[in-house]
Amino acid sequence: MTPRGGRDAVDGWALDEAGLPILKVRVRVAPEGGAANAAVVALLAKALELPRSAVRVAAGQTARIKRLEIDGVGEADLARAFGQP
Repeated sequence: MTPRGGRDAVDGWALDEAGLPILKVRVRVAPEGGAANAAVVALLAKALELPRSAVRVAAGQTARIKRLEIDGVGEADLARAFGQP
């Protein structure tokens, strides 16, 4: 996640240092008081056509790389919304 990224957007897939796919996301808001996490949740929920309550930050609350839990979403749903990793 890139806070203060100038716009709310999903920039596509990248690979982390272990070769695992990560989704690159940027949001306009600063990472103060959980606002950036809330913006990421809202952005991804909207892209996946889910309620915000279906998307949660499971790990990495204060880190740039986060692990999310998303209810009712499979690989096909992710590919439809964000392309192939």
